[in-house]
Amino acid sequence: MREAVSYGPPPPQGGHFGMDALSQDAGDNWLTVNVWSPEPDPGAGLPVMVWIQGGAYVVGMSGLPEYDGGRLARDNGVVVVTFNYRVGIEGFAQIEGAPANRGLLDQVAALEWVRDNIRAFGGDPDRVTIFGQSAGGGSVAALLAMDSAAGLFRRAVAQSVPGTFFSPELAADITAACAAELGLQPTVSDLSGVAPHQLSAAADAVGAKMGQWAQRWGRPAHRTIPFSPVVDGEVLAVTPWQALTDGAGRDIDLLVGHTRDEQRLFTALNGLLGEVSEEQAVNALHVFAPGPDGARRYRDAFPAAGAGELYELVHSDWLFRMPSLHLAEAQTAADGRAYVYELAWPAPGMGGALGACHGLDVPLVFGNLDRGQPAMLIGEAPSPEAEALSARMRAAWAGFAAHGDPGWPAYDTDERLVQRFDSRSAVTAYPEEPSRLIWQNHTFPVLPLISR
Repeated sequence: MREAVSYGPPPPQGGHFGMDALSQDAGDNWLTVNVWSPEPDPGAGLPVMVWIQGGAYVVGMSGLPEYDGGRLARDNGVVVVTFNYRVGIEGFAQIEGAPANRGLLDQVAALEWVRDNIRAFGGDPDRVTIFGQSAGGGSVAALLAMDSAAGLFRRAVAQSVPGTFFSPELAADITAACAAELGLQPTVSDLSGVAPHQLSAAADAVGAKMGQWAQRWGRPAHRTIPFSPVVDGEVLAVTPWQALTDGAGRDIDLLVGHTRDEQRLFTALNGLLGEVSEEQAVNALHVFAPGPDGARRYRDAFPAAGAGELYELVHSDWLFRMPSLHLAEAQTAADGRAYVYELAWPAPGMGGALGACHGLDVPLVFGNLDRGQPAMLIGEAPSPEAEALSARMRAAWAGFAAHGDPGWPAYDTDERLVQRFDSRSAVTAYPEEPSRLIWQNHTFPVLPLISR
C-alpha cells in the first residue's frame, strides 16, 4: 500500500512551453499512474478509459491540469487512467544497447498495470479503451500494431494521429546528432552516465537546427520532428496502417478523427499566421504533397486558395488529417469497425484566430474548459455552446468505451459517413473530400534516412 494523493514526478523532457522546468530535479521515479473512479468498488465493473497524452514524443506529463480525469469519470460513469511515459531521448531515441521504443514499452507496462489492478478501482479489465491525441494518438496507433499490447485493450480512440514512423537508420542518425552535442557516441555505455536534463537539452539543440539536415533526414527535419516511434522489426514490426490492413485491429473497435484546421496552431506558434509567402507555400507543397504531381493537384483542387491556405492544407493533411483517415480506411479494409469524426468548431479563445486547431479536442473531451494551456483556446469564460459541445464529445467517447458505439454510423468506403462536431453537430459525408482524393493512393511508409 502506498500513499497516493499527488501526481508522481514527470519524466525528463524538452523545453517546449517551459516543460523542462517542470521536470527539473524530479528524481527517476517517473513511471506513475493516476486513477479517477466514480465508484471504487471491485464489483462495479465500469468501462475504463486509459489516456495517452501528446507532446510530439518530446514533452508530456500526466499531471497537467488539462488531463484531470475527474469530470470525465464523474459525469460519464467511467474509470479514467492517466500515466507518464518516457519521451525524447529517454523514450524514443535509437540507442545502441537499449531496446527501441522505450516510451511505447512504458505504455504497455501501464496497460499491464491496468489489467492487473483496475478492478480494485471499480474498472472492468475486459472493457479497457485507450485514447490519445497527437503523439498520444500516434501511440494508440502503434499499440494497435504491437504484439506485446495484444489483449490489453478492447477499444481505441486515436485523435489527430501523426503519420511519422521512423526507420531504425533515420532514428539512429538523429540520435547520433544528439549524442554529438555532448561529445559522445549514441550508445548505452556513453549516454547512461549523462544527467537526464542534459540529454533533453541536447535533443532541444538538435531540434533547433534540424533544417540543416533536411537533405539527410527529409520531411521530419522540415517539420522539426526529432523523435517518433521506430519500426524496428521487434517492438514495432510494421507501421500501424500496414498492421491494420493485415487485420491486426479486426477485433478492436476504433474511433479516429482530426480537427479541421490542424496546422493553424503551429502556423501561429511560428509567427506565420497571415504572413505565409508564396515561396513558403510552394516549398511546403513541394516537400509534403504526395507524388510528383501533388503540388499541382492541390492547386487544381483548391483553385481559390491563397498561399496561407495551401500551406496549412498540405501541412494539416501530411501530418495529421490523412494519417488519421487512412487509419480508419485500413481498419475497414480488413473488415474491422471504425468510426470517424472531424472537429470543426472554431475555437473562440485568442480572438478566434485559430479555428478548429490542433489540440482543441483535448479540453472538450476531458471537460476541462477552464484549466491548463489548451483552455486558452476556449476563452476565459466557457460559453454554453462550449459546454454543450464538450458534453456531446464526452458522451460519445464514454459511450464508445462502454458499448463500442459513439452514436453515429460506422465508416465505410461507400458513404464515408463521419460525425462532424460543431456548434450544430451532424453526420455527413467526409468533409475533406478534395484532400482525401489527393492522398488516396499514399501509403504513409516508414520514413527513411535519405543519405548518410
